[in-house]
Parts: sequence; C-alpha cells; structure tokens
Amino acid sequence: MRWQGRRESTNVDDRRGSGRGGLVVGGGIGTIVIALLVYFLGGDPSQVVNMQQSTTQQGQLSPEQEAREAEAAKFTKTMLAETEDVWNKIFAEMGKKYQEPTLVMFTGAVQSACGSASSASGPFYCPADHQVYIDLSFYDDLKNNLNAPGDFAMAYVIAHEVGHHVQNLLGISEQVQSMRGRLSETEYNKLSVKLELQADFYAGLWAHYMKNIANYIEPGDVEEALNAANAIGDDRLQQQSSGQVVPDAFTHGTSAQRMYWFKKGFETGDIRQGDTFNSAQ
Repeated sequence: MRWQGRRESTNVDDRRGSGRGGLVVGGGIGTIVIALLVYFLGGDPSQVVNMQQSTTQQGQLSPEQEAREAEAAKFTKTMLAETEDVWNKIFAEMGKKYQEPTLVMFTGAVQSACGSASSASGPFYCPADHQVYIDLSFYDDLKNNLNAPGDFAMAYVIAHEVGHHVQNLLGISEQVQSMRGRLSETEYNKLSVKLELQADFYAGLWAHYMKNIANYIEPGDVEEALNAANAIGDDRLQQQSSGQVVPDAFTHGTSAQRMYWFKKGFETGDIRQGDTFNSAQ
C-alpha cells in the first residue's frame, strides 16, 4: 500500500506509556484476541490481561522496538487521515457534515467514556466520546496470533472502527442500542452481528475510494484485508478456541459474512448497498 509521505491526521490523542491497569470491555474487532490468547497460552482471560499489563510496565522499549512503534504510529495517523478524506467526501455527497473522530493511542490500558479497557480488548470505538482506541501492539497480534499480516490488514482494522463512528453519526448505533432491553440476548446478538457486518461494509467502502479515487492500493492489498476478515470470523475463532461453533454466541459474524460485506462495500462503492439489517446475507 502506498501510504508513506501522505498527510497524517491531527485528530490523535497519544497516551502511550500511561496505561496503569483497567477492565476489559467489549467494543471493536479485537475483543476476540482474548479468546485466541487463552487458546494459545492455555490460561484464563484474567491471566492474559495481567500478563499484558505487567509486560507493558516493564521499562523502556529497545531502539528497534521504538522504531517499529514509531512507524506503526505514523501509519495509524496516516490511515486515520485517509478515512477523514473519504468520509468527508461521502457525507458531503449525502448533504451532511462529517464530524471527524479522535483516535487514542494507548499502552496497556485506557479510560474512555465507555469505561476502562485493557489492550487485551483490542481496538474499539466508544460512541459516548466519539473516539477510536488502539494499542499499537494489536498489530503484532494481528500478524502473529491471527495470521493476518500486511499493512492493509492493519488499515482494515482502523477503517472498521471508523465505520462504527459513521454508524454513530447516522444514528444507527443508537437504534440498535435502544433494542437491548426489549430483546433476548440471542436476538440482540443477531443485531450486534449486523452492526459489525455493516462496519465491515463501510471499511470496504473506504477501500473502494482508496483504489478508485486515490489510487493508493497495490496488488495484494485487498487480499490482506479479506484475509484479516476471514481470520476474525466468530465461527473460525470459536473453532480455534473451543473446538465447536455456537452461532447464538456470535457477535461479529462468520468469516464468510465478514468477507462478503467488506467485498460488497469495496466493489459497489455505494453506501446505500450497506443495509445489513434487511439483507438475507
């Protein structure tokens, strides 16, 4: 992906190095990392969280680690800027004003308007403060634990979380949240899946503009994003962690569904095609 030398967003709150514990909360696609780490390490989630926090607080990074993190931070700011350009354009075409979100980079743990979160929860979006949160160490999880390497796989993660911000601005998130007390947990999970799949569609929509308008995408980039979408499907993760698939416990959709909706957004470039709530898919 041709991203070097591009504009970096200034809507970034860099809190790296300030993590001091916290609670895991649900949110972005990275919540599944806990289950994978439990599977890989043979421990319970609390042990994984404690291990990550203690590792975070063990002194300074090596020069090599600092260089990699600096590159990851630069990439993250650049990708956020690219989402700003795309969504400002799409909202303007709809006759609306896009309110750009703030992206918070943190280490270990962070406090948001949605509560405290550990890095084990992965990237997430908090609708209460219109902010995207990411511990840059998630990029290593994506590559090493989820087998989803590549810069466009990382870009997909950011675009997905920004997709949740778009849903918040359009009032979609509030509509889903309002149904929480009226539905069973199983039925509400189905709505949650549709919300996540729409965020995947929006990520694909962003990728469409990156290819057809900005021409930043290189051969293999879209395959990296699709591989990431495949790697984080509920069915695949459940199979890896427990050896069985429980559809009623899905929160983000199957691998096939996630790939389908990202690809649909990428191929159509039409926000009107992203109604996951009334689709048989």
